[in-house]
Amino acid sequence: MDIVYYGDPVLRQVAEPINEIDDEVRALADGMVRALTLKKGVGLAAPQVGVSRRLIVVDLEAEDYFEIVVNPEILKTSDEMVEGNEGCLSIPGSEAEVMRHETIWVRGTTLDNETFEFEAADWLARVFQHEIDHLNGKLFIDHIDEAKRLQVLKEFERVKREEKAEV
Repeated sequence: MDIVYYGDPVLRQVAEPINEIDDEVRALADGMVRALTLKKGVGLAAPQVGVSRRLIVVDLEAEDYFEIVVNPEILKTSDEMVEGNEGCLSIPGSEAEVMRHETIWVRGTTLDNETFEFEAADWLARVFQHEIDHLNGKLFIDHIDEAKRLQVLKEFERVKREEKAEV
């Protein structure tokens, strides 16, 4: 599976809920895990591989945390906001400081069709907020000021030009 880049319309769509966990959904999840591993990322949403479905993969190797979540949703957020560095596989080459809720409460479904809820804090909360944003057609650059957004996109264009030159 290839990662789609900023500018692809699928990244701005609200992803469709998954009503049935079937072989197609499992194959999508498997492909997303492979793509995430190949790119050495920490999270990936289905729209980032061109599929407008509500599915994410989170892999925080340093924290020994791995999860595939169908139809994730944020139930509640803390009032405390924290700033942290974020990048995105769909906007490679640049990062920015983004304000996020310090703690969130999430509900989702496993590939075994089991619903679960949990509290996520700190880095895990940031990753879940970032990936769920993708499912709602939002990107991390939507959370930063115009000047920084232009800087991030300028760096992204440079990375794209370098990739084309390598081909």
